[in-house]
Amino acid sequence: MKRARQPIFLAQVVITLAFLATAAGAEETDRADRNEKNVQWRSLFDGRTLTNWKATNFGGEGDVTVTDGEIHLDFGSPLTGITYTGKGLPKTNYEITLEAKKVDGVDFFCALTFPVEKSHCSFVVGGWAGAVVGLSSIDGKDASENATTRYMNFDSDRWYKIRVRVTPAKIAAWIDNKQVVDQGLPGHKITTRGEVDLSTPLGIAAFETLSALRKIRIRDLAPPKP
Repeated sequence: MKRARQPIFLAQVVITLAFLATAAGAEETDRADRNEKNVQWRSLFDGRTLTNWKATNFGGEGDVTVTDGEIHLDFGSPLTGITYTGKGLPKTNYEITLEAKKVDGVDFFCALTFPVEKSHCSFVVGGWAGAVVGLSSIDGKDASENATTRYMNFDSDRWYKIRVRVTPAKIAAWIDNKQVVDQGLPGHKITTRGEVDLSTPLGIAAFETLSALRKIRIRDLAPPKP
């Protein structure tokens, strides 16, 4: 009888540890949000023009236009996107947020490429036929095949709030205030896929999908206390 109870006991320990780790991560995120709630956001899109942005010359890209406070990315073959040309982008200890909408199409409507120290990474939303969410790339593995891979459904003609936080310790990302990425950085190689290298240092792209973007903002975060 004693031996029969051991697997149950071990399972309870594992569940408890997993719960504590999740709670600790949530507490860390909540604490960071409270500490930064008074930090000012800086708008990267004026709502009228592509000032400090350019249409990314992927080859085969669709039109990029600004209408009613939105940037519209037309269908590309395969990619259409915009790349930031302004100055003063942070490389760590910052957050970037935007709203993105899939108007038509079946693949990613937002691949946000952003600086990570001396490299860059992309947060893919709705990739690989419309459902994959994750970072490209971690240790050479795409968003579809690394520890950040998630599967989500995305409705057309609905705005989704995208937020990415970069610190020396990790990359975190949220969709509609739900955290979907919590990727540690020490010991990992962070890169982009070759197809979106033209999106660096900061860019947003869509794959064979008509999408809309708005409310693109960034803010610096205070370095963590020692």
